[in-house]
Amino acid sequence: MISTQQRFGIALLLLGMTSSVWAHSDAAGMSGGFFSGFTHPLFGWDHVAAMVAVGLWGAFLGRPAIWMLPVVFPVVMAFGGVLGIAGIPLPAVETGIALSALVLGLMVVLAVRPPLWVAAVLVGAFAIFHGHAHGTELPDAASPLAYSLGFVMATGLLHLSGIAFGELTRWPWGSSAVRAGGAIISLAGVGFLTGLL
Repeated sequence: MISTQQRFGIALLLLGMTSSVWAHSDAAGMSGGFFSGFTHPLFGWDHVAAMVAVGLWGAFLGRPAIWMLPVVFPVVMAFGGVLGIAGIPLPAVETGIALSALVLGLMVVLAVRPPLWVAAVLVGAFAIFHGHAHGTELPDAASPLAYSLGFVMATGLLHLSGIAFGELTRWPWGSSAVRAGGAIISLAGVGFLTGLL
């Protein structure tokens, strides 16, 4: 039987591989590779809400948070993914994901402006749950590297969409629109927590 440390080492090795995985149709994204990783966050509304909220909150906070938070999230998410691939348990993953939408949405609604390091720690803590979910849901036939690249790229695009919407704060009416977007995300988080969504 493989120990937890051995599984963790194997997961790190697989994520770091740069072999010819792109040459095979499955690894290139046809079934369980890049395409599956890319679409996974896009079709999970709980992931979409939280990832857009990261971009929204970053834009609301301004520089350097506008870029720092969307960088922290995928980096820490990749670490959470390694934990999931390695089979290292993380309690209450689905609750953590739902809370991420609720809390990050509230940060925007309430115009919370903590120090940058506090915002980064909060975003990073939630990113671990999202990454762990991606890692444990990794299809058996998938290339871990291709799948991981797919979900990290999709995450980046969701952050960018949040940033783009958050840029509405440049206009007088924009802050209200952005805060309303945060309210919708926060309400969605309540729906995820209660099982209504």
